[in-house]
Amino acid sequence: MINLTNISKRHGRQILFVETSFQLNPGEKVGLVGPNGSGKTTVFRLITGEEEPDEGSISVPRRTTIGYFRQDMGELAGRSVLDETIAGCGQVGELHHELEEIQAALADPERAGDMEKILPRYGEVLDLYQSQGGYELEARAKEVLAGLGFAEDQIAGDTGALSGGWKMRIGMARVLLARPDVLLMDEPTNHLDIESILWLEKFIRDYPGAVLLTCHDKDFMNRVVGRVVDIDGGEFTAYTGDYDYFVAQRKIAEANREASYARQQAMLAKEQRFVERFRSQAAKAAQVQSRVKKLEKIERVEPPRRRQIVEFQFSPPPRSGDDVARLKGLSKAYGPRVVYEDFDLMIRRTERWCVLGRNGAGKTTLLKLVAGHLAPDAGTVRLGSNLKLGYFAQQSLEQLDPRRTVLEHVQQAFPVEGRGVLRNLLGAFQFRDDDVDKPIRILSGGEKSRLVLAEMLFDPPNFLVLDEPTNHLDLETKEMLVDSLREFTGTMLFVSHDRTFLKGLSNRVLELRPGEAPLVYDGSYREFVTSTGGEAAGVHG
Repeated sequence: MINLTNISKRHGRQILFVETSFQLNPGEKVGLVGPNGSGKTTVFRLITGEEEPDEGSISVPRRTTIGYFRQDMGELAGRSVLDETIAGCGQVGELHHELEEIQAALADPERAGDMEKILPRYGEVLDLYQSQGGYELEARAKEVLAGLGFAEDQIAGDTGALSGGWKMRIGMARVLLARPDVLLMDEPTNHLDIESILWLEKFIRDYPGAVLLTCHDKDFMNRVVGRVVDIDGGEFTAYTGDYDYFVAQRKIAEANREASYARQQAMLAKEQRFVERFRSQAAKAAQVQSRVKKLEKIERVEPPRRRQIVEFQFSPPPRSGDDVARLKGLSKAYGPRVVYEDFDLMIRRTERWCVLGRNGAGKTTLLKLVAGHLAPDAGTVRLGSNLKLGYFAQQSLEQLDPRRTVLEHVQQAFPVEGRGVLRNLLGAFQFRDDDVDKPIRILSGGEKSRLVLAEMLFDPPNFLVLDEPTNHLDLETKEMLVDSLREFTGTMLFVSHDRTFLKGLSNRVLELRPGEAPLVYDGSYREFVTSTGGEAAGVHG
């Protein structure tokens, strides 16, 4: 269907691709993987024609429709969520909006004199809209929006009132609703909760078109892709199978390359020793020349490339008291919406609570109440003795000084630490080489998140309160973080939609269920899934 043939591409001095190829076939689901900066987003831009290859060709069959979900949505305001979603559906979307305008005109007393013009056009637009499946489109739009977590009142509400994360969901809904022949999806799970991720998994599995996606959620990749294309060293390498199969096969391939390289290096060393030993002996001159020519003709095996994930040994936190946090008779409401009513919870030392629940259930509210960033309407939140609390949330990013560089920020936070130690810390969170000299004002949201996490975990508190800590972390860094936090001897309370994080760290589950009493589960997330048959609140298989 789509062919990238012998393409080469560079951005400035950075070489992305060197005479490499891959093909996306009709109906297949492909995961695109590679280190940050390897060119994954560039592949999408090449396919859509936003960029051109320096060499090689890209072929897309005529009449093939392509939908591209990307992270930069831009400003949205002035339309309802439903209208903005339908806007991405070509002529039907245009008819929908004209119909809305005509209906508004019909209800406007000041336009009474224009009825002779308005009514005939209303009939024409209505007929066209019905004949092209407009009302079915509205029903599908509402279904997609509900799947992505929108409540009914949000669907009718103005897009301008929404946060950036919710606007990203509208962008995704527009692409999914258009049902293109090819879906390109750049990190589709970043702003979704588990319920929406599970819905999207099923949508993509059932989708008749081809899908090419990047994703930092291993479980999502395993469930939706049947092939993985790895970008490494400027080349595409395809592996048939899910993400776990790809990881296993890549390890085997790396081991084989290392063995092949080692064998050749041993052979070359042996031949070179022979040449050096007998170079000056006339009796061996013919043999020496033969060996020299042989060495010149040998095609050298390239030294194997290793993806280095910097590991960092985080310091153990000080020991807290046994009772870490006690919530007693807690109540909290936002206007008429009651989030908590007479709620009790005890958090004890070394417990690791993951908080589950649909959007609006009160997950972030609970973390803010515990961290002291929000006051309850009634009841108390009491923290235990010898407690050092660390709170990570998106608002933490606003406290970074935009005038400093990444390295200057951690040097200010830890003035007695050596430069090498701090660079190693930053390397563990993907700030490598010249990245440490970036000014904070130009960092992306994901980079700021990583910097705040790095600072928090270098001198870790004994009570971590984390709200979506893994957003924007790639798979390898996320696994490094999970491995490090497994050794954490303090207490955790966290919200996450990442199942690697949930499975790897939790030993208690709190499921928030609007209209019902919260469910306290005395076991890990893995055990919770087995016990309830569902990975998220209200989603059961």
